[in-house]
Amino acid sequence: MREKSISSLDNISREELVGAPPGGAPAGVEESVREIIDAVRQKGDQALCELTERFDRVKLDAGTLLVSESEFEQAFAEVSSTTAEAIKLAIARVEAFHARQKQNSWMETGEPGVLLGQLVNPLEKVGLYVPGGSAPLVSTVIMNAVPAIKAGVPKISLVTPPANNGRINPALLVTANLLGLKNVYKVGGAQAVAALALGTESVPRVDKIVGPGNIYVATAKKLLFGLVGIDMIAGPSEILVLADQSAKPDFVAADLLSQAEHDPLSGCYLVTDSEELIKKVKIALEIQLKDLERAEIARVALKDHGLIVKVNNLEDGAAVSNIIAPEHLIVEVADPWAILGRIRNACAIFMGHFTPEAVGDYLAGPNHVLPTQGTARFFSPLGVDDFVKKSSLLSFTEESLSKLSASVLELASIEGLTAHARSVKVRTQIKE
Repeated sequence: MREKSISSLDNISREELVGAPPGGAPAGVEESVREIIDAVRQKGDQALCELTERFDRVKLDAGTLLVSESEFEQAFAEVSSTTAEAIKLAIARVEAFHARQKQNSWMETGEPGVLLGQLVNPLEKVGLYVPGGSAPLVSTVIMNAVPAIKAGVPKISLVTPPANNGRINPALLVTANLLGLKNVYKVGGAQAVAALALGTESVPRVDKIVGPGNIYVATAKKLLFGLVGIDMIAGPSEILVLADQSAKPDFVAADLLSQAEHDPLSGCYLVTDSEELIKKVKIALEIQLKDLERAEIARVALKDHGLIVKVNNLEDGAAVSNIIAPEHLIVEVADPWAILGRIRNACAIFMGHFTPEAVGDYLAGPNHVLPTQGTARFFSPLGVDDFVKKSSLLSFTEESLSKLSASVLELASIEGLTAHARSVKVRTQIKE
């Protein structure tokens, strides 16, 4: 990990500390994704089947794209009761948290003859993307589906690439079923995103697509944005540990590695006022790397995207954290609540020595779909608000409009919009 000692915070940027964010898609990716989108637009299900055979080595037909009821039943038979109970616990906790986010429509009549308000309605159709791979990302299903369900979205489709045997992992199917998701499709990659955005014979067109994916999935979401809503274009995961001398080195090392094992591009940052802690964390990292299954990936992340920042005090540490604006911030200090008021830019804040990032990933309750690359400065975690749309509501009587007409006409005159002014004049009998 690189080390940097900071004595002054004047004019320090995120880029100076952690480097510039990764650039756009590698050469050729966007062209390939455009070709995939065009194929899905022109050939629908046929393209999905052809592309699934080409990229996933799985031969399907239009009749087997949708997971059948018997496949759900088989999944429940294959998943242990222990696994099912853990999934149910995670769902219950995440549901309880997101239920508190829901907003209601409102109206007020503070002025005679004037009604103002806001209508909050769920999106009609949403698509959830869940990556494939060797491990079933049940937490990704939960974190993307629960806020949509709590928002009241009536039609939810889930897409995920099939395994080599042409099936979806049973634990993932059990999770979808427990959430009430019936429309699960065996398709992944850019073609799945295109299917959700454009619609095919089997996959219904949606209003918004959420969920993480590889560079092809991210590029497809970017290219189709506008035709369909998206959640975000997320970059590699990142974690920042703000620690003082009270922090346990093995805790800090484990936290840094919990993100380093994700991806060679993961950002892993330690900000501390303790020189002694830095020395001990380095030792702890080497010890823990020895028996880490994904040690090779973690080593690359620490080497290329790891950073230790030595600051004068915790106040400066909080300022450095705000500059980096991390996806995950773990505050491992003696009195974390004393420093919380100084934190402005962080997507998820884990307070104290016994709140690891992993508990937030799985079942604490808050959403683990978080903006990255410093976008915590202006973005928020995925939540119920991402699955609703809001309409302003206005109602005036003739009398209440007349009381405001002079000011409306003055403003319309300033902007030179004659028709705007006329729309008021004809209603209030004001002469041209």
